[in-house]
Amino acid sequence: MTGKLDPEGLADFLAAVGVEDPAVVQGAAYGEDAAAIDLGDRTLVVSADPISLAADRAGHLGIHVVCNDVAASGADPRWLTSTVFLPDRDPEARRTLASQLDATARDLGVSIVGGHTEYLPALDRPLLSLTAMGTTDRFLRSGGASPGDRLVLTKGAGIEATAILASDFAEECRAAGVDESTLETALGYFDDVSVLPEATVLREFATAMHDPTEGGLLTALLEMGNAADVRVAIDREAVPIRPATRACCDAMDVDPLRTFGSGALLAAVPTDRLDEAMTAVTDAGVEAAVIGEVLPVDESADEAKPDRLFLDGTSFADPPRDDLYALWEVTDAY
Repeated sequence: MTGKLDPEGLADFLAAVGVEDPAVVQGAAYGEDAAAIDLGDRTLVVSADPISLAADRAGHLGIHVVCNDVAASGADPRWLTSTVFLPDRDPEARRTLASQLDATARDLGVSIVGGHTEYLPALDRPLLSLTAMGTTDRFLRSGGASPGDRLVLTKGAGIEATAILASDFAEECRAAGVDESTLETALGYFDDVSVLPEATVLREFATAMHDPTEGGLLTALLEMGNAADVRVAIDREAVPIRPATRACCDAMDVDPLRTFGSGALLAAVPTDRLDEAMTAVTDAGVEAAVIGEVLPVDESADEAKPDRLFLDGTSFADPPRDDLYALWEVTDAY
């Protein structure tokens, strides 16, 4: 089944870490956006992400998704490597992908310094794996949240998914009644998937930040809760959802909280710094909302797998499968 490994399977796989190195401040772990390596006066932050399904804008999304992880860890992304597998020798498709990678990297001010590119005919669409690196003097773990912190979400849920629906599933959206104006607005959300502006602001206040990607906001919250050994509680009505997101997701039976969420940044902020943080991010021209809070674990509960997320009082222990995968699987079946 397409999608992320379950937490247990991922933990089992990540148990293979190679040689132990004291310079590794943060290694591979469930829920963590990036690794961190102590360089002495600075910390090197490294993150890797694949992209295979959003075919129309794979290069654009790939750069943003991996740079978002570095930014959510408190660093400024500076360098990239790109590993690209192409399904055929179509020169136009190759040039389009390369142009997307180059333009997006230039927009963010990062350098593509290496990688690997080859043809793999077994594929039916390009497959990318990108690694981003940057440095910081204050590394932020996804697992840094503390009980009492408030949860802040920028922009809105499902932004990346909205743009994908308007591109990869435009005809299906039209058939379901989404008008052209809404589709045009939704397609423009590809330009909103970077979280670098708000990450640069919120990293001064946050105890933890996380970038919702596959599985959306709910998966990001569960990952943050597991990484920090806390519980998180949110109200659905408090989560900002843009009108075009609502229209496209409703038409395609996709929950905005359970689908690709790049473009939103999730931050845990201490209560005594919340007002200051909200003012700062708003002054930076980024919308944000307080959607919930961080709670301590229930020490009295005898649970092998404790519930980490509470949505309107309903608890979750396991992350949901992203709602977009069902649409891709139906499309691939024809």
